[in-house]
Amino acid sequence: MSQTANDEAKSAPLRATVRSMSGSQVGEVDLPEIFREKARTHLVYEAVQSQLASRRAGTHATKTRAFVSGGGKKPWRQKGTGRARAGSSRSPLWAGGATVFGPQPRDYSYRLPAQARRAALRSAIADRHRSGGLFLVDQIELPEAKTKRVVELLAALGLGGSTLIVTAGKDESLERAARNLPAVRVLRTEGVNVVDVLKHKNLLLTKAAMQALAERVGA
Repeated sequence: MSQTANDEAKSAPLRATVRSMSGSQVGEVDLPEIFREKARTHLVYEAVQSQLASRRAGTHATKTRAFVSGGGKKPWRQKGTGRARAGSSRSPLWAGGATVFGPQPRDYSYRLPAQARRAALRSAIADRHRSGGLFLVDQIELPEAKTKRVVELLAALGLGGSTLIVTAGKDESLERAARNLPAVRVLRTEGVNVVDVLKHKNLLLTKAAMQALAERVGA
């Protein structure tokens, strides 16, 4: 491809089909620039590591000599027994003794710069578009907050496999109806993250959620 053709391809608007809840096409929409983000493998990796580290409880603990009970008495006198010197039966060298440099409770979390986090999320979202896993629906309004309604919605849209549904705001009916489906998760735009985008095969956005997401992570 020539440089001119390449520039034209970059400037041409990205378009995607918008469907109704019944699965019928209701129009097309120009995708925001976040869907053009190039692959940033290193940033995506760092974002995933940061998220997973932040989820660690860090409650592991071992007992040092200060915390192991017993051992207050010297096992035998210092000299004259022919045995090695010993000051406590709770020495790390003894069975039942303390642990040397064992893990202690700590906080594993760390945060990437905000600009790096946004770039990583844009890259993950754009990757879903490039792989054909991005789906748009004009709106989602369930007649009742039941799991079978979510199953019917996904079947009408032809979505098989794990699906991340993103809404522009609070939708308790949808969130409650989808929580029994292990392969489906509902998030609001402010909660969308790299791990959940990569974890699910399909990314289902409402039109309002697409615009809100573009405003949140736009460059």
